[in-house]
Amino acid sequence: MKIGNSSGWVNGFLGMLIFSASLPATRIAVMDFDPVFLTAMRATIAGILGIVFLAAFHEKLPRRSTILPLLIVAVGVVVGFPLFTALALQHITAAYSVVYIGLLPLVTASFGVVLAGERPTFSFWIFSILGSVIVAGFALTRGIDFSLAGNLYMTGAIVVCGLGYAQGAILARELGGWQVISWALVLSLPAMALISFNTQPATFDDIGQAAWIGLLYVSVFSMLIGFIFWYRGLAMGGIAAVGQLQLLQPFFGLILAAILLNEHVGLDTLLVTTAVILCVIGAKHFNRA
Repeated sequence: MKIGNSSGWVNGFLGMLIFSASLPATRIAVMDFDPVFLTAMRATIAGILGIVFLAAFHEKLPRRSTILPLLIVAVGVVVGFPLFTALALQHITAAYSVVYIGLLPLVTASFGVVLAGERPTFSFWIFSILGSVIVAGFALTRGIDFSLAGNLYMTGAIVVCGLGYAQGAILARELGGWQVISWALVLSLPAMALISFNTQPATFDDIGQAAWIGLLYVSVFSMLIGFIFWYRGLAMGGIAAVGQLQLLQPFFGLILAAILLNEHVGLDTLLVTTAVILCVIGAKHFNRA
């Protein structure tokens, strides 16, 4: 059990690290790409790669009873989260939006209780809630009224993402982590390919190199490779427990936003991040206890 938990946390950390660049990369991509096209295109590219993976490893078709859960995963992490964040990043900065990711552990843990029957300890919930409150409070100090649309989109993003994370983790125990995201992408592929075709720019001549790199990252890493580690981590270490690693995602995301987008990261951000790290450590300790 201890080995499985340790491996779950390692896999979860790698997944979180890959996801931490998603919002900065999306922010770069939506500077030149329409949000709907970006959402559909990233899913189309990842879906084609998913087919390649499934064919290469001769994976059998999923059982009929897993189709609905796979569709829930697709709605949550293939369509919902990418679309809502892309729309949000037209109104708010990556440095501001990334702090919302700190609310994901609480949402994911809640869905873990509802869908998977997990029962974290009371002390675990205290640290989880405290970490989320710290992140949410920090977001409020940055100006919640700056863009109502941007904040609403980010709120919707974390709800559907938490659902997709929890449902995917449950399926990963049966199908495997990379198989879950691959099948979800394949189920989404016909619709996403059609949407990407219908919403493509009239010309690609004005699309900058940075936007192409952003699209490539969110398609290959955010949409596929990151989930291989993330779903494996959640399945092995527990949805609520390993999900707390998402509290660290703003730390890495803000650093990347500062490096890639020249967005300001002040001392207050670093102090908040330190407090959040302590909450993750506390949640991990008491969950194990």
